[in-house]
Amino acid sequence: MLKVLTCLTGQHDFRLVLVAGLVCFAACFTAFRLFSRLRGARGLVRGAWLLLTGLVAGSGVWATHFIAMVAYDPGLKTGYSPAGTLLSLMIAVLFMAAGFAVASAERTRTNDCAGGLLLGLGIGAMHYTGMSAFVTQGYVLWEQATVAASVVIGVSFSAIALVIAGRARSLTKQLIGGTVLTLGVCGLHFTGMGAVTIMPDVNVVVPEQLLSGAMLTLAVTAITGLIILGGLGAVTIESSTSRSALDRIRRLANAAYEGIVVVQDGRINDANAAFCELAGALLDDLVGKPLYTSMLTFDGKEPAREGVRREGLLQPLEGGRAIPVEVFSRLMDDGARTETSGLTVLAIRDLRERRSAEEKIRYLAEHDGLTGLPNRNSLQARLAAALERVEASGETLSLVCIDLDHFKEANDLHGHLAGDALLVEAARRLQDSVVAPSFAARLGGDEFILVQIAAGDQPAAAAELAGRVLEQLSVPAVYEGQDLAMGASLGVSLFPDDGRTAEALLANADMALYRAKESGRGVYRFFKREMDETIRERRTLARELRQAITDEELVVFYQPLARAADGEVCGFEALVRWKHPVRGMVPPLDFIPVAEENGLITQLGEWVLRRACADAASWDRPLRIAVNLSPLQLNQPNLPTLVHEVLIATGLSPSRLELEITESALFKDYQRALDNLRRLKALGVRIAMDDFGTGFSSLSTLQSFPFDKIKIDKSFVENIHRHDRATVIVRAVLGLGRSLEIPVVAEGVETQEQIDFLRGESCAELQGYAIGRPGPIDSLSAWTLARAAVANASEQTKARGAA
Repeated sequence: MLKVLTCLTGQHDFRLVLVAGLVCFAACFTAFRLFSRLRGARGLVRGAWLLLTGLVAGSGVWATHFIAMVAYDPGLKTGYSPAGTLLSLMIAVLFMAAGFAVASAERTRTNDCAGGLLLGLGIGAMHYTGMSAFVTQGYVLWEQATVAASVVIGVSFSAIALVIAGRARSLTKQLIGGTVLTLGVCGLHFTGMGAVTIMPDVNVVVPEQLLSGAMLTLAVTAITGLIILGGLGAVTIESSTSRSALDRIRRLANAAYEGIVVVQDGRINDANAAFCELAGALLDDLVGKPLYTSMLTFDGKEPAREGVRREGLLQPLEGGRAIPVEVFSRLMDDGARTETSGLTVLAIRDLRERRSAEEKIRYLAEHDGLTGLPNRNSLQARLAAALERVEASGETLSLVCIDLDHFKEANDLHGHLAGDALLVEAARRLQDSVVAPSFAARLGGDEFILVQIAAGDQPAAAAELAGRVLEQLSVPAVYEGQDLAMGASLGVSLFPDDGRTAEALLANADMALYRAKESGRGVYRFFKREMDETIRERRTLARELRQAITDEELVVFYQPLARAADGEVCGFEALVRWKHPVRGMVPPLDFIPVAEENGLITQLGEWVLRRACADAASWDRPLRIAVNLSPLQLNQPNLPTLVHEVLIATGLSPSRLELEITESALFKDYQRALDNLRRLKALGVRIAMDDFGTGFSSLSTLQSFPFDKIKIDKSFVENIHRHDRATVIVRAVLGLGRSLEIPVVAEGVETQEQIDFLRGESCAELQGYAIGRPGPIDSLSAWTLARAAVANASEQTKARGAA
């Protein structure tokens, strides 16, 4: 290394060394620019580009060598043999052309390295052939190790340059490649010069007919300059004539959604951005790659005919999962007018989104969109398969129908998102309660199914599962920091005792579930044959009630309330009745529980509210109208809005509407209920506590909200003077009302004796058969008679008192 540095610093003119380096870089960069045109060419055009590339690269390397030789001054007379000098030029051009030809044959690292090997060997062969043309007054001696090192440097840098820039179309990589190849050429030359030792000998004569340094410099510079300029000019002219059209075509191709790739002889010639993205590689890495053998595969032969559309798999260049694609091919004439030399354009569409959508559609067709459990459609098929399995294997099967006890409350009180969260959590717990081949499914709403396939005896295995599910679902779910009560009721049917088909097992488990709900919820029941008729009747009633609300088979009866002091009718209570076209008048005690069980009570209550307000608004006298609110209605967030809307729609004054609630209704969600009551009170609506004396009857409730009225439950009123404790309780409630200045209404007044007692205890209002029976709106005249009867009784009482 020291000898090389000494040679470079002590025996070379740095000005000419710099010129040699610049000439070398210009040639190498121009060669890579020409090589980029060579890759896409075919036939004679390819041969022309290859010859020009070899000529520019070879002449540039040759010029570098001889300019550097002119810069070399050994202190002796020198000259250059014309034959050897010309031979070295020919060697440089041939090796350069060969190296670039190998590198352009197929875009692989191996070919790049093989081409680099030829370039390096060509540079070395040119250098040492040129050195054989060097004549001086002495003998030239060579250090073999340094000569070998110089060739290794040339080969290594040449291979690296081709790896970097051989497949590049970007100017940056071509500049880098040109720089690296320049280093290789200069490194080989100056390392090789470091291997030279000249032994002076005056007996050696330098012939006069040899080329002098000045002549060589002029010839080399002129020839090389013309060649390099010619090469750059060819590239510039060719680029300028095609760049506009190419850019327009590429912009159009890159704007396409599908990947577009141009293939010639089975290798990638060009591609748009979408295909590069699919392939996971840059365009420079793709050009020259065999498409069909390593990237795009089909079940049959590769697409080559016009208009062929096929599906296949595209393997990304750097590995990973193959991409399903749809391929449409079209042949494009490149001017050679032969099919084998024509270009095939492939439009490649990514099918992942379509396949994902199809898979999602299939999944959604078989699974519940919220919980991910198998849905009703999938349940039928899976249950049928399970029945076939147990028939063949001798295993046992039970079907558990599950209904969440508090879902509607959570949905109404906390909103649909809370209800959804409750369903998702229930589904998770149910899935965790069974292992394959048993499974869980969702029928819809808050109904779920468990299908248990077990090796154990029944009904013990089903009872163990049902008990475990009840325990798991008894734990509240947490939603946004709030505990949501869950709980469930379960109905169980067994195969084959309760049915041999999926339909029979589902129907019988559903009946058992119905009986579980009747038993107070939070329990499980096995199907029993005697359940059948009773449950079918209640379900029929529920279905008919739902239709009755829609068809307006319901009617509102009105029962009067009278002032105890003078018997004056002061208002009415709205009571719903069902006039069934076949059953006749259905008692409220029969259909109200059915409405509560099936979630119809809210819809029913709203219908009564609207009808009662509309009727009251049509009365001549501004009497009050009382409407009962169910616990579920009271806890609905939109209750005040609904009441306000009804009042506006019917034109009823808020002061005439009286809403009756039971104290137990407050304890579903105490704070929400109180908030609703305060908002209703702010509208001007009156609030009455109904059935006081039953349930909680907490004084704290009267303290927390200013009720407008208290209604004593009829169970106490009807026992006045029959049971002393009932009489004391009624007297105490009346005294409490007077103390709190809250009017008290006595319900269930049926006798004159009760009227006299209540009037004597300063009861505010009376309601019951003694005042007037409930009736339709067209029986208002009867209430006038009822008023007269009460007033007459009042006068008789006063007369007896006066006597």
